[in-house]
Amino acid sequence: MSNALVSIQIIPKTKDGEDVIPYVDEAIALIDQSGLRYEVHPLETTIEGDLSDIFSLIERMNEAMIERGSTNVISQIKVLYQPTGASMDQLTEKYRS
Repeated sequence: MSNALVSIQIIPKTKDGEDVIPYVDEAIALIDQSGLRYEVHPLETTIEGDLSDIFSLIERMNEAMIERGSTNVISQIKVLYQPTGASMDQLTEKYRS
């Protein structure tokens, strides 16, 4: 069972004011390739899984932004760590009809 939910907004500094959307698309592709459950929202993406796996993924996402040409990256994250188990469904079930 997953023990963490992490929401991330990744903000790469692009070359010459280049559009960030292709960078963000690449970051989301890395999340998708990880096999972890996730949901994309307008301002952030929420990932469900083991906390260490998610932090490792965030590190890879930041490295990918630099490899793509960013000079730096801001990653704004929110973390729910719950050793007894955490899930997006559990936290939002009362809002789903």
